Amino acid sequence: MKRIPLILTVTLLMSTTCALAAPTADLTVNGLITPVACTPIFSNNGVVDYGMISRQDLSVDKRTQLRDEFLDLNISCTAAARFALLMQDNREGSAIVDSQIYYGLEFDRSGNKIGLYSLNFDPASTTVDAVPQVYRTDSTTAGRAWSTSRSDPLPISARSYLGFTDVAGSTAGPVAIQNLSSRVKLVTVIAPTSTLDLSSDATLNGSATLEVNYL
Repeated sequence: MKRIPLILTVTLLMSTTCALAAPTADLTVNGLITPVACTPIFSNNGVVDYGMISRQDLSVDKRTQLRDEFLDLNISCTAAARFALLMQDNREGSAIVDSQIYYGLEFDRSGNKIGLYSLNFDPASTTVDAVPQVYRTDSTTAGRAWSTSRSDPLPISARSYLGFTDVAGSTAGPVAIQNLSSRVKLVTVIAPTSTLDLSSDATLNGSATLEVNYL
């Protein structure tokens, strides 16, 4: 999913001093519309299928981590652009852990949460244009400030921007990128079977939308 790169900021300026108050209020509207467009594409149409999972393969009283699965993500832009990624959970509220980096698998027939999954980006498995090495950086302030860029993996978040740069130890945020390719890892965890209604099939039904946010 691409996000329309229109930034709207509104500033209301009003005096609080009665003696100096003017009978006016100023409104400022700022924005930027860019001709650049970036298209993200997952391999296998973004589908990960674990197939049939036997109850005997799951723990009764502990969470069970399934095998890791991998998808290729390619992002192509019409020109180099600064952007960051977010992922929105289309099954919000169904993850067994309440965290911005975990996404839900929906519910069993009795309304119990089935499990969770995360999507992890590794700079070592990411290529950006002709850059020899990639580092990841993230922002919890919608791009106003960025973490120090590093080379260790990071799960994508629903509330923190994830970007990439070619400079280690930088807080300047993402660099402009035209083409990005990344091998991302999906980690899936199933709740203890003692907490699930398995009198009939329980279907893993996770769904999320990856967003490209122009900076």
